[in-house]
Amino acid sequence: MEPLSAGIPREEREESEQEEAAELDIADETALELTIGAREAGQRADVALAELLDLTRSHVQKLLEQYRAKRCDGKVLRANYRLRLGDKVSVNLPAPQPLAAQPEDIPLDIVYEDDDVIVVNKARGMVTHPAAGNLTGTLVNALLYHCSSLSGINGVIRPGIVHRLDKDTSGLLVCAKNDKAHLSLSAQIQSKLCRRLYIAIVRGNVKEDEGCIETLIARSKTDRKKMAVVQEGGRRAVTHYKVSERFGRYTVVQCSLETGRTHQIRVHMEYLGHPLVGDPKYSPLKTGFNIKGQALHAAKLGFYHPVTGKLLEFTAPLPEDMARIMNRLRQHQYS
Repeated sequence: MEPLSAGIPREEREESEQEEAAELDIADETALELTIGAREAGQRADVALAELLDLTRSHVQKLLEQYRAKRCDGKVLRANYRLRLGDKVSVNLPAPQPLAAQPEDIPLDIVYEDDDVIVVNKARGMVTHPAAGNLTGTLVNALLYHCSSLSGINGVIRPGIVHRLDKDTSGLLVCAKNDKAHLSLSAQIQSKLCRRLYIAIVRGNVKEDEGCIETLIARSKTDRKKMAVVQEGGRRAVTHYKVSERFGRYTVVQCSLETGRTHQIRVHMEYLGHPLVGDPKYSPLKTGFNIKGQALHAAKLGFYHPVTGKLLEFTAPLPEDMARIMNRLRQHQYS
């Protein structure tokens, strides 16, 4: 079935689109001006903008349908328009409208708690905070049920969250119950006063007993769900590692973070040639070990209490799945 506008002359349709676009309330929007380079030239507008704005193609298509992007001649940008080198495109991104996370009665492994902070041992498989596709069942939903208050600095969708762990990374995570605690903990993370130590089981025999991996990390250009080491345009990422046990085909390493980039340890160990066992994104090879997700555990956490200033240090034992792998490796039962 043809759209209702099919019989309207093209000039009249374009004039109507310009008028609708002009009527948009952009007071709370973010206005972006983009210049098309050689990489985007010749691509469809929806494909190129998805890459440039780090959005899904379907999201970009919705923006274009709402007349939120224009060409340099003032005409509405269509999804199938083939961009040209040097084209200038303006895009108005609507202000985000987050939904408030709701409390849920989900069991928590609480390691420490007082009036200002709460330290939990997050289970593998639990998402830290609600996001598209994971609006319930998260650590935040559980915290809202358990705590009478949480810091509000990160908004209603991420209350109390100072730092995060990937869904399939288990271990220690500290959350703030008020804004003063949140600011203190964030500052400690930025200034490296907050200490975080991870245990990882990786493939292969790591050559050096210890080392430092320093690279730039950015979103992968071939898979938007992955991060990658890049030569330029990324953010500085530093991981220190130390071998704790060797098993020939596998190595157990301790990793400490100097920076906190998305998937940092997972990306850096793959870059080193030793991806994490079970990692579905960076080591998709089959493994004989029974683990759902990467063998990565935040085992130690230390920080200064935001009110008393006392140094607090916590440890969390390996989760059952990683402990079983360790036992098999020590008995030379390799996959």
